[in-house]
Amino acid sequence: MTPAPILLEVCVETLASAVAAEQGGAHRVELCSNLAVEGVTPSLELIEQVRRRISIPLHVLIRPRAGDFRYTPPEFELMKSGIAHLRQMGVSGVVFGVLNAANQVDVPRTRELVKRARPLAVTFHRAFDESADLPAALELVIQTEADRILTSGGARNAEEGSPMLSDLVKMAAGRVGILACGTIRETNVRKIIEATGVREVHASLLRRLVGGEALSQQTLQPEIVKRFLQAACR
Repeated sequence: MTPAPILLEVCVETLASAVAAEQGGAHRVELCSNLAVEGVTPSLELIEQVRRRISIPLHVLIRPRAGDFRYTPPEFELMKSGIAHLRQMGVSGVVFGVLNAANQVDVPRTRELVKRARPLAVTFHRAFDESADLPAALELVIQTEADRILTSGGARNAEEGSPMLSDLVKMAAGRVGILACGTIRETNVRKIIEATGVREVHASLLRRLVGGEALSQQTLQPEIVKRFLQAACR
């Protein structure tokens, strides 16, 4: 049987990067703000701008603050209201993750968010990798009825986490998608796909600007996305 095609989700924090991702052939965009802290919920204005400019699926991060994923009752209410706004705005999906005091997947609260999000697609994000027992965490996420898990296999990056990613794909057995992430680049994406069996990959593909106003500025170019997909599918 011919394997399913590789799906590329590009993580962006600006309108320009979202447009470049689509122009380069990305299949989906995850929109967030402040990637320096691994992302927080973007402004409603930015979400609306991106939604109007791109035609590929748009998923939005729901994370009220940086830091851990053990949210207070007021923070949890913010997440619920954010999801309600996004359903009205016409995005395709939401991305979130809630842990309990033991740093395990908080099934009741995550399931509540999943139900509130429907019919939007739901990704359980890298809060998953905080668990000490990823196979057990996999089963807990399945109980929440989320559609996929964003994970590096509990490692610093997807390449180091490839053995666990491979195990997670096999254990998931189609019950939940495994979306590989963690420093995936044109130079290693094919190796990761072949080692793990994942069919979805998540990458930012940002390139630092040399010179100009500030070295900390980053930009996404359509050509980078195109080369990444060529490498992934060869």
